[in-house]
Amino acid sequence: MAALLSDKLRALLDGPVFIDLATIQPDGSPQVSPVWVKRDGDDILVSTTVDRRKYENLRRDPRVTVLAQPADSPYDYAEIRGTAETTTEGGQHLIDELSLKYTGKKYAEFNPVADQDAERVVVRIRPRKVVGSL
Repeated sequence: MAALLSDKLRALLDGPVFIDLATIQPDGSPQVSPVWVKRDGDDILVSTTVDRRKYENLRRDPRVTVLAQPADSPYDYAEIRGTAETTTEGGQHLIDELSLKYTGKKYAEFNPVADQDAERVVVRIRPRKVVGSL
């Protein structure tokens, strides 16, 4: 059953907050990456490339945990547990949208040498459970 995000958490995710995305390594250990985020209803969208560890982990095991904390209120947080789906459709559009949100520039302008040859992926996280104070 899908979990709903609170209004406070939605507002946080709509701003330029960094989230930590935890995936599961082949040996069962966690792998955590700070990422940019966009919200689509109660789903969480992040971008990566096909050559990143988190993408390989998600292809093998789609279970994830996301941690969101406002920078100015570190004792407030939300842990969002869910399942991720990946697609390359819309990958370049999403990274440009996220880059504009966080830097004010398209991704190629903000980071002209990174990830230019790797195919972009949209990661859609469907929340299953939300815990914390947000």
